[in-house]
Amino acid sequence: MDIAGAIAIGAAAGMLAGMTGLGGGVLFVPGLVFFLGLSQLSAESTSLLAIIPVALVGAWRQHRYGNVHVREGLIVAALSPLGVVGGVLLANALPERALELSFAAVQIVFAIGLARRALRYKAEDG
Repeated sequence: MDIAGAIAIGAAAGMLAGMTGLGGGVLFVPGLVFFLGLSQLSAESTSLLAIIPVALVGAWRQHRYGNVHVREGLIVAALSPLGVVGGVLLANALPERALELSFAAVQIVFAIGLARRALRYKAEDG
């Protein structure tokens, strides 16, 4: 693994995650696949570990600004492990190509939704 590449991916994803709340995985996974040559499954798995410090530091810093909804965050945190168990089982059972296409589809759906929301707010302001 290219350590300099991993450092660059971590710094870029961490900065963008702190700035946009993307969670890092949106950037970690493509970075690990394209720049470090990991398989989709390995990138997704590695991203899960890499997100832990990003999420902790980001939540801590945002909490200082009063931006964290603790109750909602704890509810999501309590229920997420159930989904993760099922997702891990499914990810290990699916072909690599299905994981790649699924990840791309999720990225596209979120991008379209965010763009529509941003355009709607701009139209309301203008």
